[in-house]
Formats: sequence, C-alpha cells, structure tokens
Amino acid sequence: AAVPSQVVPGADPSARQLCFAWGPAEVLVCETLFGRRGGSPSRGEGGPGRALLPGALMGCVAGTGEGGPSSSRLFVVRKDQDIYIQTLRKLFNESHGIFIGLQRSEEELAGKSRKAQLVQVSKNYRSVIRACMEDMHQAAISARDPALHGQYSTQVSILSAMELIWNLCEILFVEAAAAGPLLLRLLDWVRLHVCDVDNMVREVLSSENPSKHELFWNVVDVFVLQGRMDEARHLLSKEASANPASVNMYRILDDLMKKMPVPSLGNTQTLTEMELKWQHWHEECQRYLQDGTFASNSHMESICKILLGDEDAILEKKELMTTWYHFLVTRLLYSHPTVKPMELRMDLFLGGESSPEPLDMILMAAFEFEMHQVIKECSIALSNWWFVAHLTDLLDHCKLLQSHNLYFGSNMREFLLLEYASGLFSHHSLWQLGVDYFDHCPEYGRVYLELHIERIPLNTEQKALKVLRICEQRQMHEQVRSICKIMAMKALRNNRLGSALSWSIRAKDAAFATLISDRFLKDYCERGCFSDLDLIDNLGPSMLLSDRLTFLGKYREFHRLYGEKRFAEAAKLLLMLMTAHIAPCSFWMTLLTDALPLLEQKEVIFSAEQTYELMRCLEDLTAGKPEKQKFQDDDVETMKVEMLRLALARNLARVIVKEGTLEGS
Repeated sequence: AAVPSQVVPGADPSARQLCFAWGPAEVLVCETLFGRRGGSPSRGEGGPGRALLPGALMGCVAGTGEGGPSSSRLFVVRKDQDIYIQTLRKLFNESHGIFIGLQRSEEELAGKSRKAQLVQVSKNYRSVIRACMEDMHQAAISARDPALHGQYSTQVSILSAMELIWNLCEILFVEAAAAGPLLLRLLDWVRLHVCDVDNMVREVLSSENPSKHELFWNVVDVFVLQGRMDEARHLLSKEASANPASVNMYRILDDLMKKMPVPSLGNTQTLTEMELKWQHWHEECQRYLQDGTFASNSHMESICKILLGDEDAILEKKELMTTWYHFLVTRLLYSHPTVKPMELRMDLFLGGESSPEPLDMILMAAFEFEMHQVIKECSIALSNWWFVAHLTDLLDHCKLLQSHNLYFGSNMREFLLLEYASGLFSHHSLWQLGVDYFDHCPEYGRVYLELHIERIPLNTEQKALKVLRICEQRQMHEQVRSICKIMAMKALRNNRLGSALSWSIRAKDAAFATLISDRFLKDYCERGCFSDLDLIDNLGPSMLLSDRLTFLGKYREFHRLYGEKRFAEAAKLLLMLMTAHIAPCSFWMTLLTDALPLLEQKEVIFSAEQTYELMRCLEDLTAGKPEKQKFQDDDVETMKVEMLRLALARNLARVIVKEGTLEGS
C-alpha cells in the first residue's frame, strides 16, 4: 500500500516541494509544485538507500531548476541497484549454490581436510567472479551505446577489484599460507592480477627480432620483477645470441637466475635450509656485482641489483610494476623470501604523495591482518552486499570471526547475509535465492523471511503456489493463511469460484469458505448445475471446514447418487440435510423440489416416517412466513408448495398401503 508522501525538511513550501514516499524496498522522490503530491512507489523493487539516499535527494534538489514552472520529475532511489544488472545474474545464481554447499558441508572434517575444503570453496567463488567478469567484458566490447559500454567497463573494473581482494584474503586468511609457500602464493597473485604489462610482452615477443625491440629490456625487467625466471632467461638467451662478445656476462647472469633458491610448496626443505641456500646465493650475486662483472651493461647490472633486493634499483622500475603491492611482493622475493605472515606489516609504497584509494585501503588492511577493517572498507567501497556477505560467511566458517559480535545482537556474518538477502527480495525472481540465505541466519533469519515474503507481489497463481510451498515447508502458518486469503479474494473477484474455494480451504478460513459455498449454491439455483465438479466431488475431509461447505459437498453427493439411480440412498441423504439442519433454511424449498422426482417414482422410495418428516419440513418452511407474504409470493412458488403437498400425500398413501399389505401378509 502507498505511504503518504512527506515534504523533505528544508524545502520551500511557498514554491516547489520535494516529496517522497517510502516503499517496502525503495524510496520514491518527486519534485513537485506546492500542493501536489508525489506518487506511491511500486512494490518490491530496491530498498531504503542508507548512505545512497542523502546524495540522491541532494541530486534531485540540484536538478530542479532545469525544468519549466510546471515541470515535475520522478526519481526512484533503490538500495541494491546491481541486482537489476542482467549480466550479474550469473554471479548471484552460481554463488548461491556454492553458499548452500558450504552450509551443508561436513563440519566434522578437521585439520588439513577442512582447510583444503574451505580453500576450494574460496576458489569456486573466485571462478564465478572471473566468469562473470569475462561475460561483462564481452558485453562491453559488443555494446554500441557509449553509455552502456561505460557501464559495463565500470562493472569489469569492480569485479576485477573484487577478485583481487578475495584472492588475497584467500591466501592470508583462508589458506593461511606458511612462510615459504606464502611468497609463492603472493607471486601467483601478482602475476594473475597485474596485467598492464601483458600487451607490452606480446608486442616484444611477436616482433621479428625481440632483442632489438625498444621495449626488450622492459620485458626482461618485468619477468624478473614478477619472479618469472625461466621466461627472463629465455629472452636473455636471444640477446646473448645477438651479442657474442658479451656471452660470458650473459652466461653468469643466467647461472645466477637459474640457481636462485625458491621456496618449496611440497615442504621438501626446512626454512633453515632455504635461508642458508638463499644466503650463499645472495653472497655470490654480491661478489659478481662488486667485481664489476656487469659494469659494461647497465641493463644487466640493474637486474643483478634487483636480484640482491636493492630497494633503489627496484623503485627505479616502479613504472613497470604499476602498483604498490607488486613492489611489495618483488621486494620480499629478493630480500626476505621466507617471510612469515605476521611479518607482512610494512611501510607501503603508494607512489607519490597521493592519498590511497579505497582499493589500497582494503589491501593494506588485509596485509595488516585486519579482517574486520577489510569487511568494513569493502562494505563502504563496493556497490552491493554480495562480496562482503559471502566473504564474511567463508571467514566465519574458518573460525576467524567467532569473537566479533555487533552491539545490537546479531553477529557480523548474519547481519551482512540479512542485508544481502533483503536486497535479493526486491527482485522479481532473485527473491527465491534470498529465502535460502535467510534460512541460514539462525537468530533473525526467520523474522526477516516472514516480513519480506509478505511483500512479494503475487502476480500469478504459479508464483503464489511457489511462495506458499516455501511457507508451508517452514511452518509459517500466518503467512500461509495470508497468501491463501489474498489468492482466494483475487479468484472470487474474477468469478473463479473453484479456485477461490480451493484457496480458502488451504487457508482454513471457514467464513470465506462459507461465502464461496453460498456463491456456488446461488449459481446452482440460477443455472441448474454446478461448476467445478471435480473440486466439489473431491472435497473429502475439507468439507468439514464450515457447515455451508459441508452442505455443498453433501448436496453434490445427493446429485451424484441420484444420477447413479441409487434413489434410496439419495432420499436418505436429502432428508438428513434438512432434519439435521445442515442445509440453510433458504435452500429448503430447493431440496423439497429435488424430492419431487423421488416421490413420483414407481417404486416407493420414502418410508412413512420419512414422508412425515418431509411434510413437517414443508410446513415449517411455509409457517415461517407471514400471511401477507404468503399471498405476495409468485404463482410459481405457490404451485411448488401445492405440488409438494399433493406428491407427499400420494406418497404417504402408497406407503401406508404397501406397509399394510406387508403386515397383512
């Protein structure tokens, strides 16, 4: 239902107003002239804007001066705009399956088995992000509209940043890589996400003579900075072939690069062994540099300084690294390859005096092992709740957030999942995913589900059945009744009595079932036949919901018995409907009229006692009317009464004769 519009505080009431109305999942804002009202919001699309709302309102105010004196604008401020982007549907749908699988996984797994399972879950999430990013990239390429192209490109950048952050959190928090393997994981992380130099590498390698290309040494430096020694050595071999005079120098550098100790993933060597090997190798590099072995070639001398971890030499190549975290990993590779996780706290190279961007703040918080700060910064910087909800849930399964409760009761995991699921419920189809997220929020999930499911527009019977099934599975009895009543009323307004009766029975609403039963009986009186026979014939125990519904079912049963020529059973049932006062008094004349064909049968159907009961019912019916009304009744009713009296008298006479004959014999 629409909520009355309100004037935004501070608006000038003498000229223009800015009115707004709160909907269940969005805010509608309307610039209007004095005295006019903004419309009501459509149901179920978005949510209260939080931090977005003030900016949106300010934007509306700022834009009001452009129109003429009678112009009016309408703005819809939504909570989670991203869920309406078609290309992000894969992200929401596929990650839902991963989330559910994680909740149902065997928590009994311990140690390495559990950690391996959680790392795999994290990789599955990242693969969904990357697949979605690829789809968005293709959409950007094929988009002809510049605005649409810009929108897709922005989403690609956001998804790329999300994967970058998630991958780092996976290394530091989920996998919790130990000293040695940690650096290898960080190198893979840099290689995967620092792609700015890839075009330069392709350009050099595709040229006819790579060693003569102007960017040749830049590519060699990039390979060295990323620890890609085999590729760097391969390129240097081309330079050695082109310069035979310097072949000895190249051979020495190649040997140093080849012998560089690298941490092992298989734990085949201890950290002490690794540090000793690295120290010997480092001394050898230092000796060649001091001997002036590479003095005649500044490029090779620079590479040797990088191998020694010379910070100035590395900083000289910062244009090739493009990011501070590339610099960080390179510096660690050549100065502290056995770095431990908690030794990653460092003074960061951010390049120049510029303040860090939101992405930098998030990555720095991760390197500082400030998980809660990572989640907080991501909540502020990213445009939807998907990322923080799923990352927090994964970290919670890693037992890393157990001690952190929010001051208003729910823990951080549940709070973020509730926010994300609430956003899903504003979408016409994604709301079904939100149900499962609410199911896995033990404290407030059910309350949120009850509130949101009542706001789902029941546009079709199929959708109503889907919502109803969800409520029934969770024993949400109030919501079941509410949905059934809504659908029953809709069906009744459309004169679909069978559907209306079916919904009212499911709602266990006796009053509404009585109302619809009366409509069925009224239609029968007007048309002489029942509609929706299949439903009425199969009411079963449901007919006990109300007396009128019981009568409808039994009256239909009477017609079925009569049609099957089971006259004695039909007569007994008909009489019972009146004598037991199951039938409404207004319907007695119809029942007595239905008795006429049975009274006129060749074979006597009604016994003397039954005939007397029918007579009493007829007299009760006619005696209940005032004399004046009797004379005012139309001729048809009067004729019916006379015919019934005659038929009953004749039947009684036949019965007495028959029963007397039987007694005499």
